[in-house]
Amino acid sequence: MLLSSGIKYSINQISDRLDLTPRTTQRYLKTIRDAGFIIPRPVNGLYFIDKQSPYFKELSELVHFSREEAQILYNAIHAISNENTIKQNLIQKLFALYKSPVVANILVKQQHSNNIHQLIKAIEQRRKVVLHNYQSANSSKQSNRLVEPYKFTTNYVSIWAYDLESGQNKIFKNSRIASVEMLNELWEHPDSHQEAEMDHFRMSTEERIPVRLSLTLRACELLKEEFPLAEGHIKEVAPSQYEYQATVFSLEGVGRFVLGLCDEVTIHEPEALKLFIQKKMNSFLK
Repeated sequence: MLLSSGIKYSINQISDRLDLTPRTTQRYLKTIRDAGFIIPRPVNGLYFIDKQSPYFKELSELVHFSREEAQILYNAIHAISNENTIKQNLIQKLFALYKSPVVANILVKQQHSNNIHQLIKAIEQRRKVVLHNYQSANSSKQSNRLVEPYKFTTNYVSIWAYDLESGQNKIFKNSRIASVEMLNELWEHPDSHQEAEMDHFRMSTEERIPVRLSLTLRACELLKEEFPLAEGHIKEVAPSQYEYQATVFSLEGVGRFVLGLCDEVTIHEPEALKLFIQKKMNSFLK
C-alpha cells in the first residue's frame, strides 16, 4: 500500500515507516516483485510500484484511498458535528486498518508530514521525543522541547504532550516544529497525560470567560461551518437573528472570529472582548 501511494521511498524511509530492518525490507521488495508487481529499478535509490503492474487496480481500489477519496472520507466523518462515539469509532477503524493514519498525509503540508509520522510512531511506542527548534508563539524564540506526546488535536494541527521541563501538559502546534527526534526512552509520566478542555474555537487555557454575541444569519452559518461544536450554543432570537452564548478559554479564538465578521456580530459580553477588538483594530490602523 505504501509503495502504491504515488510517492517514492528509499529503503531507509520504508524501513523507518514500517518499523523494519533494511534487510527485511529488501526481502519484502523481492516478495512483492515475485508476486507479480512491477517495482522498477530504483532511480536515486527510490522505490515504488508501477501502475502497469498486474493487480494494481485491485490493490488500489480495495486497500488504498486516493488523495481525493481520503479527503472526501475525512470531510464526511468530520462533518458530524458532535464528538460522539460513532465518529470516534469510524476514525479508530480507519487508523486500525492502516496501522498508522495514512489519511494524515492529506491533512498536513508535505514539509510537516515526517514530523507527524514520527509523532504517530512515538505515541504508538509510548516514547519521548525532542521537538527541535520549536517556535513559541508568545516569545517567537526557538528552543528544543523534551516531551511525551500522547494525542493529536483535530486535523493534526497540534499535539498534546507532557512537557518534562515544566511538568505540565501542553499543546504544541505542529507547524512550529522544525523536526522531531524520537528517543529510545519510554514515557515516565503516562498517568499525568491529560487533555485540557478546549473551547469551541479550539483554545485551551486556565481562563473561563462567559461570552454572549448577536449574530446575523451569515455570521451564524459561518460560525457553525468553521467551529461545528458551537452549534449547540446558538439559538434563534428573531427571524434571521441569532445569539451565541458560551464560555471560552481565551479571547484570541473568539476575537479572531469577530474581527473577520465585525459588521455581522454584536458583542454583548464581556467588556474585555470589546477592548480586545478595539486594541487589535487600532494596532492594525497604525
